[in-house]
Amino acid sequence: MKINQFAQRRDVSLQQMQQELAAVGFSSTSNQPKQLLWHFLQRTHWQLQSKAALLDHLSQFLATPTTTMQQFFTGPSALTTNIFTLLGLELLGFQAGTDFQTETPQASWQKLGLAPLPAITDAATLQRAWYQLLTTHTPTALTYLDLLASQGYFNQPQFDHHHPLYFNGKAQAVFNVRDFHYETVFVETDFDSDGDGQNDLLKVEITRPDAVNPVPAVYTASPYDQGVNETLGEQLTHDVNVDLQPKPTSHFQPQAPTPLKPGQNHPVHGHTNQATLPHDPHPGYTLNDFLLPRGFASVYAAGIGTIDSDGLQTCGDPYQTASTIAVIEWLHGERRAFTNRTDGITVKADWCNGSVGMTGRSYLGTLAIAAATTGVPGLKTIIPEAAISSWYDYYRENGLVVAPGGFQGEDADVLAGETFSRSLRSGDELRTKTAFKDQLIQLQTGQDRETGNYNQFWDDRNYRNHDQRVRADVLLVHGLNDWNVKLSNAGRFWQDIQKLPISKKLILHQGQHMYLNAFPSVDYSDIVNLWLSNKLAGVKNEAAQLLPEVLVQDNVAPETWKAQPNWLTQAATTHPVRFNHDHWTQAYDSTQFAVFCKHPDHWETQLLDFSNPQLDSHRTVAQLDLNQDLTINGTVRLDVNVSSDQPVGLVSAILLDVGSARRLQPAPTVSAPRGLPLGYQWYQDDIREFQLEKFPSDHKIISRVHLNLQNRTSPATTEPLELGQFYPLHLAFQPVYYHLPKNRQLAVVLYATDFLMTTRGNQPINYHLQPALAHLQLPQQ
Repeated sequence: MKINQFAQRRDVSLQQMQQELAAVGFSSTSNQPKQLLWHFLQRTHWQLQSKAALLDHLSQFLATPTTTMQQFFTGPSALTTNIFTLLGLELLGFQAGTDFQTETPQASWQKLGLAPLPAITDAATLQRAWYQLLTTHTPTALTYLDLLASQGYFNQPQFDHHHPLYFNGKAQAVFNVRDFHYETVFVETDFDSDGDGQNDLLKVEITRPDAVNPVPAVYTASPYDQGVNETLGEQLTHDVNVDLQPKPTSHFQPQAPTPLKPGQNHPVHGHTNQATLPHDPHPGYTLNDFLLPRGFASVYAAGIGTIDSDGLQTCGDPYQTASTIAVIEWLHGERRAFTNRTDGITVKADWCNGSVGMTGRSYLGTLAIAAATTGVPGLKTIIPEAAISSWYDYYRENGLVVAPGGFQGEDADVLAGETFSRSLRSGDELRTKTAFKDQLIQLQTGQDRETGNYNQFWDDRNYRNHDQRVRADVLLVHGLNDWNVKLSNAGRFWQDIQKLPISKKLILHQGQHMYLNAFPSVDYSDIVNLWLSNKLAGVKNEAAQLLPEVLVQDNVAPETWKAQPNWLTQAATTHPVRFNHDHWTQAYDSTQFAVFCKHPDHWETQLLDFSNPQLDSHRTVAQLDLNQDLTINGTVRLDVNVSSDQPVGLVSAILLDVGSARRLQPAPTVSAPRGLPLGYQWYQDDIREFQLEKFPSDHKIISRVHLNLQNRTSPATTEPLELGQFYPLHLAFQPVYYHLPKNRQLAVVLYATDFLMTTRGNQPINYHLQPALAHLQLPQQ
């Protein structure tokens, strides 16, 4: 096991440490280190009411390999750094013989990746060591103080359960979960997306601690929150077994989005200071649930087109963005909300201090980016995980219809249908049936599956057009193996905000399309806590200075996270590549084609098995023996000259790590189901970690790229394709951060149809390349 902590403050003065220790119940009562440690242990074992009971419990802990802590406290020995370190490892929950050696506790502490403890010589150094122990992570992805809190430590009567408490720059779980307020309000927008004549109302569910003073709000805009219509989504799913069609010459010039259609305001008949409708308590995003007992309100809104809200689902357009920021404007005090849909009684968010942070993964994080690009007041920070910054980069690529990984046939209309949860209520479905049918027609026309070109529909859903408006600080998180929301979404957004006068951080992990919290190897929840305590509560904890600009999980060494100065800034070096064939074909025999359509994973396995000649005619391969340990940091580009013998064509490429090795798995393994408590008598989460494969694999996909030959210049520009004419292609793979050991090779595989992602036209198209003109641009460090 290895622990990587980046949100642990170690530059705290002794005076501040003493003040913070006293605030959490560890005041100084003795000038003798041994007596002071005894006092601290009495506090951490508050359930044990007598000295005899505590001594008996301490007989289960070692002071030295041959002495228990009970013997230590009843004997004459003085406290040493070795004794404290061994006790600390045991209190944290590490296992002797597995995680540490009792003979060498300080060396074990260092091997675990924990910050070095101070040498204990007096009471002051013991206080420093104890302070650091409280902030050190346990194997359960909690700090020791958080672990104590989950056992009820802050539930003791001497602690204030109505005011926030900060320790080491982070909010502590002092609020009683049994006192939470569960409220529902309806925020009024300035638009009428469903054409019923009135401005849309949005259902908003709030869970907040029972605090004396206003608290910050952590807001998640989740179109899935009120349910999904899976049946409608399945009915709308598109057939992807279609031929590629020639496209006329064209070039798209963007226009300003169509203004939102206003409706009538809802009548007001009075005001109240208290919401009157509750909502049922239920677990949400576990990061938000972690933050709730620490003094952050949790706000959820599904937005337009969802149950108990008005409007139609529009899949990422300006209506949905306006729906998202309307909730922020209410939280910030600039928009009104009603206690219910009919009585006209308004209610303010007086419980909120006006500071809002947005969290969420995928569609949820996408709407956080959308909101930030409006510059809406009150939005202080966003923490988007695996988020879309341009919907074109989700459903299209370089003039091709390309599915998000695992969802062949999905498109904007399918997602709109799935998340239009109003259709799950019979009365709502009846009222909105005609309007939503028209909406689907507009979506299907605008998304243009026939060409795959970048057009006004996609430009209206490209949040990067407005990146210069971002005023909120950004903590961006993305998986380096995410083929659902591909890395270009994070990479291009990250590049766009580099010159903005905001604080910005990036975390890249080795996972797929997933959340990052609940991993023992990295203190992600602590990072978020430190970040939000600073951005939303105004705690001066030097979050911007303490956290690295870019944090990357290594793909070779397990449980290894490294701080980096930046991403996508590395200069590229040019490497000639020699492909083993100068031609390949797109067409498969009918039986093979049918099998691969049904089992696209079988196709990928055979495509990347170079020892199997079955697909030799459908691919050409180049291998680079660089003979050095290197890290690829950025966008790899492949320059090739390619021709097609038809007026259509698509080129796909995979960048491959080749060589037998046990690689890190992109899907984490759950090590302790429900093993992570998020607060005292509160919800739990699964503890998980990325692990090495049990057996060596021959290769791993590093990155991919797909391109329509008619869009070789730009997704917005379609050019004719002359038969047999060679065209220079500059294929930009999805950006990566990848460690390639010296004993492994890079390979590039060129092919046509990607059964997992592109449409599957089984056309008799033959491709050729000019081998001497192929080069790989490799940004390496």
